[in-house]
Amino acid sequence: MQDILEEIVAHKRIEILQQKDIIPPATLYANVEQLLADNPQPHRSMRESLANSASGIIAEFKRKSPSKGWIKEEGKPDVIPASYCQNGASAISILTDEKYFGGILRYIRIASPNVSCPILRKDFIVDEYQLYQAKMVGADAVLLIAADLTKEECSVLAKKAHELGLETLLEVHSEPELEYVGENIDMVGVNNRNLGTFHTDVANSYRLASLLPKDYVLVSESGISNPQTVRELRQAGFRGFLIGETFMKTPDPGQALADFIAHVTQ
Repeated sequence: MQDILEEIVAHKRIEILQQKDIIPPATLYANVEQLLADNPQPHRSMRESLANSASGIIAEFKRKSPSKGWIKEEGKPDVIPASYCQNGASAISILTDEKYFGGILRYIRIASPNVSCPILRKDFIVDEYQLYQAKMVGADAVLLIAADLTKEECSVLAKKAHELGLETLLEVHSEPELEYVGENIDMVGVNNRNLGTFHTDVANSYRLASLLPKDYVLVSESGISNPQTVRELRQAGFRGFLIGETFMKTPDPGQALADFIAHVTQ
């Protein structure tokens, strides 16, 4: 089986080159610098929101996946993220990869004015250009996937993210990737889904929990569909829980989130 992550990242690099032809890096960077100068107010902190939440749910706006195809093709970025926030989400994850996940960068720009929760740009970030894009459209945090990057690349991107006022969620899947945890990393996420095969096993979070640094906000990602699992993961030290398909496959994702949180906090 071809490694799906390798395929996605190879396509992402081509996509970025095409985007740079449309908006040259110098133009984007200058626009962001002007944005920072005009709007120096602090960002919405995802780290603080998760640390202070009784549920810690990061509700994901996810219309499609490589393994399952369309989940909610008609999902609207001006409706579902706002409903998530109104129904108790601690943060919102918005997928911005188009080919594999049915997302568009513009979805963050559409959602941002309608929400008070912090927004995570979830994508396969391999170039600082994507960090400037995230800042320009109103994201508060970005995902950095250890499996996509060398340790040095991750460090450079995390530093640049902080310079732009973006928080960082480092995603790891295996013990060797824990070496990526370091300066300019705000949250550490364990992906329960193997990005090479897309097999999901929540036991991965429990397996790595004792090895993760205690001074970081820890996030469990993927494969969570039961409130009891969230309660058990909280006991293991996790404070954030990224959930998408469980909500997106329902007729009303915001209400599904509200019902889920009620069972987590009961």
